[in-house]
Amino acid sequence: MGLPPERTFATKPELGLQMIRRVQARGLPFELLACDDLYGKSRAFRATLEARHIQYAAEVPSDTQVYLQCPKVGVPRRRHQRGKAPSRLKVLSRQAPHAVRALARSGQTTWQRVAVRNTARGELIADFAVRPVWTLTETLQVRREWLVIRRDDDGKLTCVLLNAPEATPHPILIQRSCQRYFTERTYQDAKSELGWADFQAQKYRAWEHHTALTAAATWFVADVKLKWREAYARDPELARQFEVEVLPALSTANVRELLQAVLPVPQLTPQQARELVATHLVNRARSTASRLRTQRFHEDSS
Repeated sequence: MGLPPERTFATKPELGLQMIRRVQARGLPFELLACDDLYGKSRAFRATLEARHIQYAAEVPSDTQVYLQCPKVGVPRRRHQRGKAPSRLKVLSRQAPHAVRALARSGQTTWQRVAVRNTARGELIADFAVRPVWTLTETLQVRREWLVIRRDDDGKLTCVLLNAPEATPHPILIQRSCQRYFTERTYQDAKSELGWADFQAQKYRAWEHHTALTAAATWFVADVKLKWREAYARDPELARQFEVEVLPALSTANVRELLQAVLPVPQLTPQQARELVATHLVNRARSTASRLRTQRFHEDSS
């Protein structure tokens, strides 16, 4: 969702930093900030997060330039007596930066096959490459970051820079590089199921009110999902019958369907709502099982 016209004078990274400051001022705890390449490509944005001791997993474009060794930066020596003496910082070392997509094509890049998570389409598996890199800020300050490249089976590349400590294990870096999916999934549910995409006003205050109501509805749905999961444990025997490792959980659409039976003007009876949700869960489990069988067939064939 775009911001209202009267707030578009600031860049997206600047607005992002404003939101982060507001979140920190209100004491909201968080461990990791994950963002797409609209924010991640800003070197100043990432450097500011580092200065504020915020760990991030920032997606970056595939043409982002990185160094494989720490570059030496300084003011060049004066070579001639005539003219003005150099005063600006420059990269003094001879090694050249590399675009991250070039590293993905390099035969020296080591890949590892990792199962990311279970999905409705089966187990999501991709190739990952992890290596330390060095980048330069806009003022030519050298920063060490982790680069995680994900290569899907269709060839799509996703490049993520992280400022995790040097001793962070590779599995943790890979897991953090994929964390943004859950945020995007929440946004999609808010737009498609909870009315966030139906905003039609023009004032910023109206946008804030609409977003606050959407956030409250999202929180309510998350609470219902959590209580449902705690109250109704998924039967492992049922998972074996459907030939899936994990049975599908209650979705946002399912919660919305259940609400249709208990609102002041009900559209479904409680029995109809339960049957509708059960049918959806069974269909999702069958769909996942079918895709898992196809996935195993292709793996065995290769």
